[in-house]
Amino acid sequence: MKNGYITCLFLVVALVFSSCKGKKEGPVAVPIEVPVVQVMQQNVALESEYSGQTYGDADVEIRTRVEGWVLSMNFKEGTMVRKGQLLYTIDPLPYQNAVDEAAAALADANGLMIKARNDLDRIEPLAAIGAISQRELVAAQASYTSSKAMVESSEAALRNAKIELGYCNVVAPVSGMIGISTVKVGDFVSIGPQFIINTVSSIDNIRVRFTISEKEYLRITRLMQTLGLKLGAKGDAVSMTLDDGTRYPLKGRINFADRQVDPSTGAMTLEAQFRNTDNLLRPGQYVKLRLVTELRDNALLIPQRAVNEMQGSFQVFTVADSNKLDIKLIKLGPRYNMSYIVEEGLSKGDRIVIGGTQMLRSGSVITPIDKQWSPDSTTISSIIN
Repeated sequence: MKNGYITCLFLVVALVFSSCKGKKEGPVAVPIEVPVVQVMQQNVALESEYSGQTYGDADVEIRTRVEGWVLSMNFKEGTMVRKGQLLYTIDPLPYQNAVDEAAAALADANGLMIKARNDLDRIEPLAAIGAISQRELVAAQASYTSSKAMVESSEAALRNAKIELGYCNVVAPVSGMIGISTVKVGDFVSIGPQFIINTVSSIDNIRVRFTISEKEYLRITRLMQTLGLKLGAKGDAVSMTLDDGTRYPLKGRINFADRQVDPSTGAMTLEAQFRNTDNLLRPGQYVKLRLVTELRDNALLIPQRAVNEMQGSFQVFTVADSNKLDIKLIKLGPRYNMSYIVEEGLSKGDRIVIGGTQMLRSGSVITPIDKQWSPDSTTISSIIN
């Protein structure tokens, strides 16, 4: 009986031992690695973006000042021309005839004036001794005065005829790039403000005109007063982005503001000027301008990628000393490059999660991977990699 009891006890122990040996240990949870950055604090200059259109430094429309047939075009369209360079030749024959007629009329007037002068020189001594009447003297003097005026009139007519003959050669009014001609050789051109045959644009400097609201104008003006600056003062502070998204390498400056706010739109026109050293810019382009419109001291900054939006509210994951996550609601201000200005909810040095927030929950414990970042950077890829 005793031996049987011992045998049963042995079997029970063996079964228990075998059962315990067959169980597997559960996996130990390992905190996931999450990139973490600190809330930065610094002074920032906020920029606003505006749409604008480019103009030449001088866009001069070319019109003819005489009418006639176009005999020649002495330039290549779309190229640079020099001030005073011959562009078009208009048939000069009618105007050369007018010059010849005016010259003949002047010669005739000079002959009459010489005769009248000689008659007066002959009559004056005779009148002095009473050999002729005073009436004849007055008539001689009047004849000479009239002939002299006729000469002056003929000289003016000749000068005018020569000027009109000169207008047959249409020259470039300024140095710059000439556009596509609206007339060709053999066309007849007329006089009038509506007859524009070409345009020459001086493009060493390019003007960009854009509009801003009245509130923005007041904010910019007050900012410039704070900095001790004036519109048109030296100092290039305007950036330009071209239509393909590339940043123009040179900065420009504000030239002037219009004299009034448009009462129908509440907007004001401003003009910026840029150097165009490589002739990349042309009149008529549409560009984006960025200029500083506000300064903020000691602004709190976080990367845009750290912010989550939930039903109109903005939140971030903060990391406590125990590496435990907590959700904080924040109030965002304007954007600054690839960052946000935080107006409420965070303090300088707070640690926040960036990237991968869809997998995280409040109260989770993580393994933080501290990353360095700069609010002035235009890319965030280097932070999360």
